[in-house]
Amino acid sequence: MAGPDFETQIKQLQATMHTIGQVLDLDGMREEIKDLGDQVAAPDLWDDQDNATRVTGKLSFLQGTLDRFLELEGRIEDVGVLIELGQEEGDEDSIAEAERELGRVTKAVEGLEVRTLLNGEYDMREALVSIRSGAGGVDAADFAETLMRMYVRWAEQHDYKVEVFETSYAEEAGLKSATFAIHAPYAYGTLSVESGTHRLVRISPFDNQGRRQTSFAAVEVVPVLEQTDEIDVPDEEIRVDVYRSGGPGGQSVNTTDSAVRLTHLPTGTVVSCQNEKSQLQNKASAMVVLKAKLLARKKAEEKAHLDSMRGDVQASWGDQMRNYVLNPYQVVKDLRTGYEVGNPTAVFDGDLDGFLEAGIRWRRNSEKADEN
Repeated sequence: MAGPDFETQIKQLQATMHTIGQVLDLDGMREEIKDLGDQVAAPDLWDDQDNATRVTGKLSFLQGTLDRFLELEGRIEDVGVLIELGQEEGDEDSIAEAERELGRVTKAVEGLEVRTLLNGEYDMREALVSIRSGAGGVDAADFAETLMRMYVRWAEQHDYKVEVFETSYAEEAGLKSATFAIHAPYAYGTLSVESGTHRLVRISPFDNQGRRQTSFAAVEVVPVLEQTDEIDVPDEEIRVDVYRSGGPGGQSVNTTDSAVRLTHLPTGTVVSCQNEKSQLQNKASAMVVLKAKLLARKKAEEKAHLDSMRGDVQASWGDQMRNYVLNPYQVVKDLRTGYEVGNPTAVFDGDLDGFLEAGIRWRRNSEKADEN
């Protein structure tokens, strides 16, 4: 067998995989995959398109997770054999390649391990993401649009469907706000660590004097509700406004008052939807968003009440959770986890997994600290 260092690493990986397998409940996962496969095979599946999308999405996610687990088990076994043969034959090239593969496998196992930390009440839900520009004028609006593109790119890289509910364009450039859903199991648990204030520092492309500008954008992530969720919103608590959809520069998207804005009077929560041509469809979509936000608000209030009872009120997220610095140096750094990347372009192109994994681990450690 390999030297003691390699052997120890492989045994640690095998032990981690055993724990992951127990948490994932592989037998239960296989049964659920079979049940979902039977549902997908039903001829009337697409009579209810929303349900069909959920079923096929969950099946794809579970099958992908199972395949990923089995593939990693095989790779760990293969790398052990490769190291053993390389040492027996004194083949340094094979040992070096096996060591590189061991590093790649270790990183992949750590990524799969993060999946087992998503065990919150709503972590397995799809995600509803809202972004709004903050301080910084046109640079902030441009930053908000960049963040939306970043999350959409991330979703595309993972083959997750994105549904845009609302985009409110700023006058000169960028977005005032946007709301969109990412339809994938565990999208909420994964992306919830993105909630907070994001800060951009760069030479402003909108400043004729080429001065450095700091701008801010806020990201909110809430779970998409299911029919079984208890959240009652009486009609008399909602004000409905309809208006004509608009695009960049005030360009008309359509010629009817199809866009809908809902205001929840008791809380002042406002949501809009303009992605459909039908006013009724936009109202239904806006109601989905409103209920999701009200549920998140309710949970936050319950948590704050419990924290106050403990006498230890601490917000989970600070006003500023991540910096994107493009000048005088280039780095993206998460202020909670300390995780950083020296390639902002890659991050803006959707390379977020490292930040997400670090954030999920940080959140879990914070929860453990609160329990003690």
